[in-house]
Amino acid sequence: MDDTQDGVQIGENKFVSKATVLSHLKTYNLYYEGQNLQLRHREEEGELIVEGLLNISWGLRRPIRLQMQDDHERIRPPPSSTSWHSGCALDSQGTEGQPPTQQSPPTVEVTVPESEPDDNAVTEEEDYESSAQLLRTKSDAGVLRRGQRRSPSDQRRIRRHRFSINGHFYNHKTAVFTPAYGSVTNVRINSCMTTPQVLRVLLNKFKIENSPDDFALYLVHTSGERVKLKRSDYPLVLRIIQGPCEQVCKVFLMEQDLGEEVTYDVAQYIKFEMPVLQSFITKLKEEEDREVQKLRRRYNYLRCIIEKQLRCLPEGTTCL
Repeated sequence: MDDTQDGVQIGENKFVSKATVLSHLKTYNLYYEGQNLQLRHREEEGELIVEGLLNISWGLRRPIRLQMQDDHERIRPPPSSTSWHSGCALDSQGTEGQPPTQQSPPTVEVTVPESEPDDNAVTEEEDYESSAQLLRTKSDAGVLRRGQRRSPSDQRRIRRHRFSINGHFYNHKTAVFTPAYGSVTNVRINSCMTTPQVLRVLLNKFKIENSPDDFALYLVHTSGERVKLKRSDYPLVLRIIQGPCEQVCKVFLMEQDLGEEVTYDVAQYIKFEMPVLQSFITKLKEEEDREVQKLRRRYNYLRCIIEKQLRCLPEGTTCL
């Protein structure tokens, strides 16, 4: 009852005393001293609130979809102050309240090679224009600005290139996002946010179209133990309780239907080689056979005693 009134909730009907959380929080911040992963805390109406960045590792096996902007939206780089085109634009517009300056543009002569037909020139111009029309995602990705004129082969290679966000590769054309397994990202949350709320923050950060119900968070220990966080759990508080060292425990994002929990007892055997596991199975089988033989001998002995007592009874005697 005291923990409920003067404690921090970590799950459904699960509370930890405020002193325990503050003690773990102090260790957590000392571990990340001088880094942006340190957590801040405050109290509002007697309730302890912790906020900061939470590291989450990608553990997905299937690709996810990114939101895309309108297909006809083009990326237009800002005009260069040294280009002739930008000078013409400035001259034609003029400044407010002032007439445009009388400046004649330089004479530019364009000669078309006779060896190349006009169709090829049009095709090259279309390829160059399409290369600058990379669809921009609503993610943190940067955009490659149009620079010097490239050959058609280079333009095709660039269009096929898969851009990345901190090592997470995706394709602009298909909007498919393929996170590298074990790569780390982070989200800014607080201790009042449950597992579904943290999932929504993570998906919104990368503008992922998939539903938060398709994913789950897991605490993955170095021993192989894997614990799935319930929807009523509070990931940031659980991370603080587990400790700051990610070599001991990490928070993983996995699919709801593909992830599975691994108990501590099972995790002890996961890292053994197959010959060692086979030897364990053999010994367990031998122990099982010995137990079976022991039970058989016991019940055979009891059966003999019962049969002997039945033979000693006089004929016609009925047992009550």
